[in-house]
Amino acid sequence: MPPVLNQINLVVADIPAATAFYRRLGVDMPDGEVHVQAELPGLSLELDDPTSARWWHAAWRASPGPRAVLTFAVEERSEVDTIYGDLTSAGYEGRQPPFDAFFGARYAIVADPDGNDVAIMSAAEPERRVWPPDGESPAP
Repeated sequence: MPPVLNQINLVVADIPAATAFYRRLGVDMPDGEVHVQAELPGLSLELDDPTSARWWHAAWRASPGPRAVLTFAVEERSEVDTIYGDLTSAGYEGRQPPFDAFFGARYAIVADPDGNDVAIMSAAEPERRVWPPDGESPAP
């Protein structure tokens, strides 16, 4: 059996700030000081502060920017704009404003409190796909 992705760990500077961000996206995050864990369908999302990361990752070092994009799926295209607006109005940095992406989805990216990229994406609609892509995505 091949490996199965079942857990995402993010090392964050401020557990309460990160918890508030993911709660705003609808994740049922518990309270915690150095580690919190939320169970999502098929995987767990775990937040660790730098101290607790050293407990389980000997080579962990802070990086200057995100290495991955966490993507949250929504049912309606309009929800991408609504959620992006809610998060950026709350002070979170918009990294990619909502746009109709070449792969057929409505798509946007916001940074969490630690600079991790978090995407909000509607289902891709085949009739909206464009290949090759027509230009670049709109700048924030």
